[in-house]
Amino acid sequence: MASSDVVLSAALRNNLLSLQGTQRLIDTVQLRLATGLKVNSALDGPQQFFTSQSLTNRAGDLARLLDGINLSIRTIEEADKGVTALTSLLEQASALADEAKGVALSASGFAQIKSTVDLSNVDSITADSGGTIAAGDDIVVSVVRANGAIVTMGGGATEISLVATDTVYSIASQINSNTSINPYVRATVDNNGRLTITSLEEGASIRISDGTTSLGADGYAFLGLDHFIGTEENVAAQRQGGTAIAGRTIYSVASAAATVNGLYEASATASGAGFLDGAGTDSANLILTIDGITYDTGAIVDGTTIQEIVDNINNTVTGGEVVARFNTTTGRIEMEYADSVGYVMLEMDSNAVNTKADFGWSGSSQSVAATEYPTDTNMPLATDDMSERFNFSGSAADLARYQDDFNTIRDQIDALVEDANFRGVNLLGGDTLTTFFNEDRSNSLETVGQDLTAAGLGITAATFTNAGSVQTSIDQLLTATDMVRNFGSTIANSLSIIQTRRDFTESTIATLKAGAGDLVNADQNEEGANLLALQTRQQLGVTALSLAAQSQQSVLRLF
Repeated sequence: MASSDVVLSAALRNNLLSLQGTQRLIDTVQLRLATGLKVNSALDGPQQFFTSQSLTNRAGDLARLLDGINLSIRTIEEADKGVTALTSLLEQASALADEAKGVALSASGFAQIKSTVDLSNVDSITADSGGTIAAGDDIVVSVVRANGAIVTMGGGATEISLVATDTVYSIASQINSNTSINPYVRATVDNNGRLTITSLEEGASIRISDGTTSLGADGYAFLGLDHFIGTEENVAAQRQGGTAIAGRTIYSVASAAATVNGLYEASATASGAGFLDGAGTDSANLILTIDGITYDTGAIVDGTTIQEIVDNINNTVTGGEVVARFNTTTGRIEMEYADSVGYVMLEMDSNAVNTKADFGWSGSSQSVAATEYPTDTNMPLATDDMSERFNFSGSAADLARYQDDFNTIRDQIDALVEDANFRGVNLLGGDTLTTFFNEDRSNSLETVGQDLTAAGLGITAATFTNAGSVQTSIDQLLTATDMVRNFGSTIANSLSIIQTRRDFTESTIATLKAGAGDLVNADQNEEGANLLALQTRQQLGVTALSLAAQSQQSVLRLF
């Protein structure tokens, strides 16, 4: 021992060592409190440390997979939104094709009357019309066959008489259940709640008009038929009515004039042909109102020839809206209207007392009692007139427009599919999405996409030339709609599985982190108590050290 060494007594040395040990424990507890860990390194507990680290690493791997799972969910959600949009486009195309079919049928010789108003939610026609239609108001439905024969609902005795509880569906049922006309027409209500009456016989026209009690213009407007109905004069009376023409040709009743070598002659006079009665000085102007523009073709008298009537029409209407001719085989005056014409009102305006006309345009000749365009009807006054509205519901021009609109939607289907990608994955374009669920990628789910472009759905470019070609597009749309709906169901199932696995992965990550924490995390309450106890022990140690040094301090007092 060197002379410079400090000599401590055994008591002092023991107390000093105790204080040093206490300080080391205090440092350890303070580190645990600061880090929140009771195992800060492998030195603190190798088994706990490395086990906790393994659990933490797996939790991190799963957390990184969770990002991919969430992106898969977004990819499928994008595809699902695309499916919804595709379904909407297909429904729009289907409605368009249905309209085109009606036009094609009408243009091919099948007349059609179609409402423009959705009546599916109307529980009572009379109650919901706000007083526009009352119980007891009537409508007459008639069919004018190609040979000129007229079939009226109930043989003229029965009408569609509206009652308080009538709906658009019960009106259609009344028409279909009437044995007089149901072989010739069929009433339906489409998916948009619109009443449609279609001829089942090619060449037959359909007429609706006021019955005993009129609905009036407002009543027809509530039913969505105001575009079809016009105010008509029947000698001194007024009524509402309209005829849907099969095709685009209006014709008169067959001539009563004699034939020469089996053919009728255009040189026959109006009275000789039976268009006027020939019993007096008949005179009436034939007036055409085409899409709201009126043309007075001049007076027809007993001595006016059929050819003169035809020439007057052609010379008056020079814009190409109508071409008149005389059919020497049938004896009828025919007026063929252009595709652009929507309707024509034919009016016989009397110039002389007791003029009797019997043109019966489009074969709709019938007695005044049946509220049809009259045959051999006396117009007692020189101011009397008779009129009837004819509607053209189909044309090649309309079909071309529907075809263009259909093909535009078809193009938009392709554009929508192209835009329905998410981070380079397009399930609607046929791509496959793989979602991994564990860290070694041994568990996964493949969401197989499908080609939902127009070509993939089997929707070919439309060529609306007739009802058959339109029906082809309708059939393709039905198949395509089923394909889209089935695919939507498939990806919805994948989405549900991935969401379930995401929730499970999140729970697993939480469990792994909790397990890792159980091994290394410090109990803050316990460590706080330990620190307090150690600090107390430290204070007591300092006191004990002071007591142990008092024997040496007593020596100092000797000096």
